[in-house]
Amino acid sequence: MTEVELVNVFSHRGQGGNPCPVVIDASKLEAAAMQSVAQRFGHESGFVLPSPGPDADYVFRFWVPRHEMEMCGHATIGALWVLASKGRLPGEQVRIETRSGSVTGFVERAGSGDPSVEISQPVGKVVDLPRADEEDVLSTLNLSRRDLLDLPIQNAVTSRVKTLIPMKGVRELNAMVPNPPEIELCCGRIGSTGLYSYAIDHQGERRFEARQFPKSSGYPEDAATGIAAAALSFGLLKNELIEPNSARITIMQGRAMGALSEIRVRLGFAGERPVGCLLGGSVTPAEQHVLQP
Repeated sequence: MTEVELVNVFSHRGQGGNPCPVVIDASKLEAAAMQSVAQRFGHESGFVLPSPGPDADYVFRFWVPRHEMEMCGHATIGALWVLASKGRLPGEQVRIETRSGSVTGFVERAGSGDPSVEISQPVGKVVDLPRADEEDVLSTLNLSRRDLLDLPIQNAVTSRVKTLIPMKGVRELNAMVPNPPEIELCCGRIGSTGLYSYAIDHQGERRFEARQFPKSSGYPEDAATGIAAAALSFGLLKNELIEPNSARITIMQGRAMGALSEIRVRLGFAGERPVGCLLGGSVTPAEQHVLQP
């Protein structure tokens, strides 16, 4: 039997969020069985395994219906939240090994309240796309330069490369209609794992809205994408849309899907130099499932 905890990660006021199946005892599952869980639920799924050595507390693996992923932000947060809720964490700071590298989780639990989880991400790298690749993205999304802010389209990465597309406004953002086959081809050509369109909601409050069209996850859009939000935060910094400090950045996502979600990012600095970020958000439990072998 496989126990699967379904949680919604990056929920907003108890609603929305990205559904995430979590298996906190996946030591006996082969890769095919993990993929089968992701296929059954149709969402990115997180699997917790014991660490083989002293350098990490756990090993996390991640699957979408079509393939294994090196890293998934919301599944990492969801798995840590489930572990914390069941009293299975060694402490408030947790070392996690993923296929994209080491991640540190920070878990707080004030009184009897729900756990609060943040995870580390490395400093982001942001590169402007060449003109030909920009035109490729615009054509794929049926956009013109008039639909965009006067900012470049960029590839940005903390754990996976996302393509940042600066839409003129929230209305234009939510009017977009994705074409998954064309998006997959475009992402392959420009070296991206997803097109992440964003718009300014309230610049003074550091609040933005975004949509994620993944390359090949098996579904056309994500309700909340933590790794993309982390990459976007470094894009916002480079484009001078936020001040260079550690105040919270709020990224709303999923409105067009009827699943409005809230992702929170805090950039870290050494002096004036960015050195990474913390990614977090609320988690709400949904259901528990027991799958027969």
